[in-house]
Amino acid sequence: MLHRFVFHNTKLIPIEQARFSPGQAGLLNGWGLFTTLHIFDGEIFAFERHWKRLEKDAARTHCPFPFDAEKVRGRLTEVIRANHVQEGCARIYAIYNQVGHWRSDESMPMVDLFLCSTDLPAYRQPARLNLREHGRHAASPLAGVKVTSWLNNVWNLYEAQQGGFDEVVLLNERGEVAECTAANLFCVHGGRVLTPSLNSGCLEGITRSILLEIGPRAGVPCEETTLRPADLFSADEVFISSTNRTLLAVGEIAGHRYANAPGPITRRLDEAFTAYIKEYLARNSAAVAKR
Repeated sequence: MLHRFVFHNTKLIPIEQARFSPGQAGLLNGWGLFTTLHIFDGEIFAFERHWKRLEKDAARTHCPFPFDAEKVRGRLTEVIRANHVQEGCARIYAIYNQVGHWRSDESMPMVDLFLCSTDLPAYRQPARLNLREHGRHAASPLAGVKVTSWLNNVWNLYEAQQGGFDEVVLLNERGEVAECTAANLFCVHGGRVLTPSLNSGCLEGITRSILLEIGPRAGVPCEETTLRPADLFSADEVFISSTNRTLLAVGEIAGHRYANAPGPITRRLDEAFTAYIKEYLARNSAAVAKR
């Protein structure tokens, strides 16, 4: 559930006062961007990485993005403080209003900015995953872009959950592993961690990017490569990563089970990621104190 206070364009308001219009073309056709950020100890984690991805996705989708990073960060902090969030998550939305024929002549900005927060969702560990063919289209010019037209993701997740699974592995048109509906995927072979490369059609997840950086420092070789379902089934361990879940061990994929999940490599990377979070928050606090 969304928390009570949100920031919409110019002000912090109770959620019941936020107004979206049918005349906002981007709202109805899904022309917009978003990102989800994790809140640890009341502080925003990895804001800079999320912002950089938003800017990149805005350019790729031709969505105007006339926002200042530090101002938005300050507004998001207002939302977090107003909602008394210590552990949770927040979202930044940018909705393209003035595009296409089906829009109104109301006075509105070119792009709506909407900031909100919520509690962390509950997740089962180890997770059970299913498989979905043609769940990703790697050749699409919008592959890997985090846009608000999210039906393919939520529909595939709904189908998986109806079958008793927690998530689903999406394969691209070449039969390669891409990702899950809202998480990146990793497998362990002989102490090496493998994850689909970006040309699979997967999202360049923030947690994924951090893991690829810190894994080698934790003594765990990590690499991007082409993976197929057989590589998952023959893996020693499988785990998924996302902003909300951080790392989550996988105990089953489409009937194939993994013993003792989470395995030792998953646990080691989880510990390394927790240490990275603490270091990030300490650096951020020190930087704020110097201002």
